[in-house]
Amino acid sequence: MKKFVMAALGGTLAGVIASTQVAGPLLAQENARNSTVYEQLDLFGDIFERIRVQYVEEVDESELIEAAIGGMLASLDPHSSYLSPDDAAQMRVQTRGEFGGLGIEVTQEEGFVKVVSPIDGTPADEAGIEAGDFITHVDSESVLGLSLDEAVDLMRGPVGSEIVITVVREGEDEPFDVSIIRDTIKLTAVRARTEGKTAVVRVTTFNDQTYPNLQSGLEEQIEEAGGIENLNGIVLDLRNNPGGLLTQAIKVSDGFLNSGEIVSTRGRNPEDGERFNATDGDLAQGLPMVVLINGGSASASEIVAGALQDHRRAIVVGTKSFGKGSVQTVMPLRGDGAMRLTTARYYTPSGRSIQALGVSPDIVVEQPRRADTTEEGEDATSKRRTRSEADLRGRLNNDSLSEDEIRQIEEDRAKAEAAAKLREDDYQLAYAIDILKGLSALGPKE
Repeated sequence: MKKFVMAALGGTLAGVIASTQVAGPLLAQENARNSTVYEQLDLFGDIFERIRVQYVEEVDESELIEAAIGGMLASLDPHSSYLSPDDAAQMRVQTRGEFGGLGIEVTQEEGFVKVVSPIDGTPADEAGIEAGDFITHVDSESVLGLSLDEAVDLMRGPVGSEIVITVVREGEDEPFDVSIIRDTIKLTAVRARTEGKTAVVRVTTFNDQTYPNLQSGLEEQIEEAGGIENLNGIVLDLRNNPGGLLTQAIKVSDGFLNSGEIVSTRGRNPEDGERFNATDGDLAQGLPMVVLINGGSASASEIVAGALQDHRRAIVVGTKSFGKGSVQTVMPLRGDGAMRLTTARYYTPSGRSIQALGVSPDIVVEQPRRADTTEEGEDATSKRRTRSEADLRGRLNNDSLSEDEIRQIEEDRAKAEAAAKLREDDYQLAYAIDILKGLSALGPKE
């Protein structure tokens, strides 16, 4: 018995020694890490004090601190940033759908400002700014070396004032200047219309208005068509949609899905991950759908496109999307400022991350660039009307058709000509509508 007790004590002692041998180095590493952090904070304080006292001009201490915070966040990724009280207030206004500016969503790449997408109907859109454009100068001042917030500040100004931005565009040999008049940007989150028998729903941003506007706009088109049975499908146009609120992306996706996962988010800690699932109810009542995307479709619009694609609820048409697959959380700070911090990546229902990859369309359709032409420069053959039998003097009449049948043929021809014009104006949209026409011609699945 005594031997057993001694053996047990020996085992315990060995365990304590072993634990000490393992825990000792780990504890030392942790202490060393903490010591290094505190040393660096002391270094920061020392530099701050020397700047405050010895810099050639008097400095604003609060601005120094804000700049340090901004630099720390900007070093993480392009989407994490510090929001001053003014910036935080402006962001809250933007999510409600009205603000002052040019009307472009931007990011930073290689030191320059890159346009994610222009917003429909804004001064930037009307001036011809395109997704993928690089802005190198603002009123002849280079943005190289500026933070994204500093570059954006250069572009801000009073409503009605003029700004000249220098643009570098792929396919153009030289940079060129674009003059824009700043204006109040009123975002219309959703525009709905009907082309032939297809309801076209254009979603320009994801703010507080998006899902309610989508629901009411689609209901209005169904009513104008005389019922859902008179439509052959829905085109959900997400081109040049820079994203916005995650909650609205989930609601829009849910609006066309009856069940299943919409999106999941995963942060640093596995327990912080979230999954969002669809509830029963389809605004389109099972009609075929096409989703249009391009390089200006980012963030929330990619969530919607990815969810509908993975569930085979829609055919995705266009070009590869922007590839912003991260989630930012806005955290209020003392003094009415805020911090926008990247806290998670999001994943489509199939488990794929689109970060830096984007959503790949099921059918790749480029939007042809329309060359500027003048009356004299246009090809004469494109304007020449083709003569037909109907133009010949003394032609025979068609006696096999009634007047109603002839009227129907003329109406069908007018619709076909309208479709042809749409292909000239918006080739990608026309392609999407043609897909739905083809699916409708096949008839319902049995």
